[in-house]
Amino acid sequence: MTFQPQQTLRNRISCTGVGLHNGEKVCMTLHPAEANTGIVFRRGDVEGEAATIRADYRNVVNTVMRTTIGNEHGTTVSTIEHLMAALMGCGIDNAIVEVDGPEVPIMDGSAAPFVFLIECAGLEPLDAPRRSIEVLKPVEVRNGVSSARLMPSDSFFVSFEIVYDSPVVQRQRCALQPLNGTFKEEVCRARTYGFMNEYEELRAKGLARGASLKNAVVVADDQILNEDGLRYEDEFVRHKILDTMGDLYLAGAPFQAHFEGIRSGHGLNNRLLHALFDDPDAWRINGVAAESESPRQAATVLASA
Repeated sequence: MTFQPQQTLRNRISCTGVGLHNGEKVCMTLHPAEANTGIVFRRGDVEGEAATIRADYRNVVNTVMRTTIGNEHGTTVSTIEHLMAALMGCGIDNAIVEVDGPEVPIMDGSAAPFVFLIECAGLEPLDAPRRSIEVLKPVEVRNGVSSARLMPSDSFFVSFEIVYDSPVVQRQRCALQPLNGTFKEEVCRARTYGFMNEYEELRAKGLARGASLKNAVVVADDQILNEDGLRYEDEFVRHKILDTMGDLYLAGAPFQAHFEGIRSGHGLNNRLLHALFDDPDAWRINGVAAESESPRQAATVLASA
């Protein structure tokens, strides 16, 4: 097997934006990290051990309209999925994500600004093998008409279908291999979206307070309110693929598998990871250097569990 090194950022880099749901200004800095660190979030406004949260599917504490991770101290960071997708799509295995608030900045609603940051920072190979999670048999979770499934595949492949009672969206399907330049060209620019008739209800629940036409595609009745229209003809379903990639990267390593989603969302994606790792016959780790390292540690790219 050809040696593929883990990667981190060559330099640290920062950005400033607002939180999609809390509407507050936030600064985020991406830092390089050593091999086997994985992706770790650190709250700059919290002191001591309580500031650190590992990007791990087992640390997900909320999946309503976004993915939120937290630790045993009650510290949380929300709306991490777009950044996680960018880190996965760019091949970043190890990084420290420092934010000075409880939410990752939404930027333009897609992963493109994060890809730009990562490319500006540069990629640094590390002297450690990159791991991947190979799915050995189908694993599926369902919730009514929604489903999420992982199946064996020679490489990472995603297919997704959404259905909305909206003349603008209706039924959309997309299937692609988000590897190499495909993620940047075909996925990362797809923005989050919302429906105008749900806006006030979301705000009443403390959500979407930072949402605007600058960071979301907004649908009202039979029209799109954004002056520039869509970035892709099927931007809605492509954004769902983006979200899914971010959610799946909470497994701690890229997948060798086919993900199939039908009306799936953050909650179902997280349930799928739990179902997968709860079945030791459904997966294995490729690229593990040390036999003494447990599969669970390898799956979540932890230096210590």
